[in-house]
Amino acid sequence: MPTTWYDATISRIEPEAPNVRRFRLQMPDEQRLHFEAGQFITIDLPIGEKRLQRWRSYSIADAPAPEGNRDLELCIARSENGEGTKYLFDAVQVGSTLRFKGPDGAFTLPENIDKDLVFICTGTGVAPFRSMIRDLIASGKPHRGIHLIFGTRFEDGILYRQEFETLRQTLPGFRYDVALSRAPDWPGHKGYVHQVYLEQYRDVRPDVAFYLCGWSNMIDEAVANLMTILGYDRKQIHFELYG
Repeated sequence: MPTTWYDATISRIEPEAPNVRRFRLQMPDEQRLHFEAGQFITIDLPIGEKRLQRWRSYSIADAPAPEGNRDLELCIARSENGEGTKYLFDAVQVGSTLRFKGPDGAFTLPENIDKDLVFICTGTGVAPFRSMIRDLIASGKPHRGIHLIFGTRFEDGILYRQEFETLRQTLPGFRYDVALSRAPDWPGHKGYVHQVYLEQYRDVRPDVAFYLCGWSNMIDEAVANLMTILGYDRKQIHFELYG
């Protein structure tokens, strides 16, 4: 089956944190993208000749709409040495066109959610979890508890903070913990995300599913902690690498 490419216009660019922006993509009137919460798209950027130089993948931060989405949100962090984000942050502006394909990815929730969901992420790895949470709310799909554990360095790097703090007050069964690794005056968890789940899920339960998204070193450590230190079954752990 041939790959379908779409051309979308940037309709909005908003700062979300230092070196993090929310990009709003708008497809033509007659086009819609059908995707599952947690999937990603791949953008073809004009920054090289070869595919590996040009293609960059980003998770969709929106909930899927039943009729398909015309608008998509991406939450992207600028990489110090990344040509892709250099182009997105320095060359792209409202009105620019981006070419992408997708959706792709199997980092999605099961049809029947029979376990508590624990979402563990760092930085922009929160994007697929935002999509999943918003989808569960919008669809009314039956689910159990949701625990979002987010990690970053400083307080101004907490992504979608107000949105998740509001959900903590309004969505039954939703828990939200933030761990900051370089903010000694932070009143919450100090350090990395690992301390949070190691403490709160030290009593092994079969009715919990862990979803991890972030940089590979965080994923590797979390998988080792959950399986070796705590003793969870590998089938209870799902992850998406960001690098």
